Amino acid sequence: MSFPFPVLSPEEAAELIGHGSTIGFSGFTPAGAAKSIPVALAKKAEREHAAGRPFTVGVLTGASTGPSLDGALAKANAIRFRTPYQSDPTLRKQINSGQVHFLDMHLSMLPQQVRYGFLGKVHWAVLEACEVTPGGGIVLSTSVGVSNTYANRAEKVLIELNRRHPPQLLGMHDIFEPADPPARNEIPIYNVHDRIGSPVLVIDPKKIAGVVFTDADDEATPFAPATPTTEQIGQNVADFLVAEMRAGRIPKSFLPLQSGVGDIANAVLGALGTHPEVPDFEMYTEVLQDSVMDLLESGRCRFASTCALTLSPEKNAQFRGNLDFFRSRILMRPQEITNHPEIVRRLGIISMNTAIEMDLGGNVNSTHVMGKTMMNGIGGSGDFTRNAYVSIFSCPSTQKGGKISTIVPLASHIDHNEHSVQIVATEYGVADLRGKDPHQRAELIIDKCAHPDFREQLRGYMRLLHTDTHEPLSLTGAFAMHRQFLETGDMRGVDWNAWKARR
Repeated sequence: MSFPFPVLSPEEAAELIGHGSTIGFSGFTPAGAAKSIPVALAKKAEREHAAGRPFTVGVLTGASTGPSLDGALAKANAIRFRTPYQSDPTLRKQINSGQVHFLDMHLSMLPQQVRYGFLGKVHWAVLEACEVTPGGGIVLSTSVGVSNTYANRAEKVLIELNRRHPPQLLGMHDIFEPADPPARNEIPIYNVHDRIGSPVLVIDPKKIAGVVFTDADDEATPFAPATPTTEQIGQNVADFLVAEMRAGRIPKSFLPLQSGVGDIANAVLGALGTHPEVPDFEMYTEVLQDSVMDLLESGRCRFASTCALTLSPEKNAQFRGNLDFFRSRILMRPQEITNHPEIVRRLGIISMNTAIEMDLGGNVNSTHVMGKTMMNGIGGSGDFTRNAYVSIFSCPSTQKGGKISTIVPLASHIDHNEHSVQIVATEYGVADLRGKDPHQRAELIIDKCAHPDFREQLRGYMRLLHTDTHEPLSLTGAFAMHRQFLETGDMRGVDWNAWKARR
């Protein structure tokens, strides 16, 4: 195919990008992430540094990416700032050391903040596609993310045309961008399968600085095998939702599901798929993982709206081998639409996300270890939690071989507060916090979700409290378990008598 714009090597494309540029990359998880140009850009940064010249760029994406993007640029010390979410170990160290400025934000908010100019100019958009037309029509690959907004706002665009993704993905995307205030109208999605946009992203050909041909798979890694703990968490959540149906609080036809990323999320979906009382359902979510492919093929999931197909190599092959089947059952949208609060509330979505720790008041920490060390970021969990029909958070009751309780008196960092979190679950049970005051919530969480090794210790904290407080909070003792771990390597064995005089 001949193009009215240059065909470049990755190195030639990287040479166009200067020090200090802000780049909007495609990708939402490793799905659909740009790959060859970031690697070439990292090598350019290394050459510039070796010559004694500065070279860093601002990196905008949809969410996390893969080793060829975040990993390569971080190892080359080429990232000045990063937003909105990441999962690369090298980049994580640079963020926590202060070398890279990290802006953690709700994923639904990023596109409009880019359009509003809050993050400055976007100099380049680097997008992966499976097809490009001479007129600037772009068929994106396995995600949408913020690609449409970056393409519209960037001064120049580079395209990675990846032949590993078939052009037959045409028709699986729904590209829509809402107008900005004061001209914004409602987003007209009333059912999970409603289409409101275009199957292609149209870019002014004059903005396209070049096309780079690539042939590389998405860099998603296989999920860890299910464990007895993750399976039990999944079963507990499934049993809870079935009980809600029996009680008439969830319609017999069920409601659309949103599921976060990771092994627990996969286990929860697996349990729902095999539960005999759960009817066939739909998903309105930001990521489709391995388990959803089987649920779609079996008919248990009727339709799935998503931002990205985050699939292991095995499941990616399954998807490509049955593309005609999946095309009528999957729709990929921008994250501004998959995560939009208006749609989440309208459709009545059941949100299911994971936590690092949960406290006795019902607050959830999903981002920072010991309150200060960034793991990945808040992602899209807040977009869904605050607006869901039912919001659920789950995690194992302990970590580090039982030395850390994930149920603590006060979360060391709070991403989702007690006003948004309705249900918490571990392998020991489910605590329904709806309609409960703070002290009732604390008792439920201890009885239903805490590990038996920590229940009496948590009750000891409750006995430390004054009787005339609305919140179960001791200013001196709230982080005693965290301090115990930092001093001894084990949260067990807190001496509450030592804290009682200081309460």
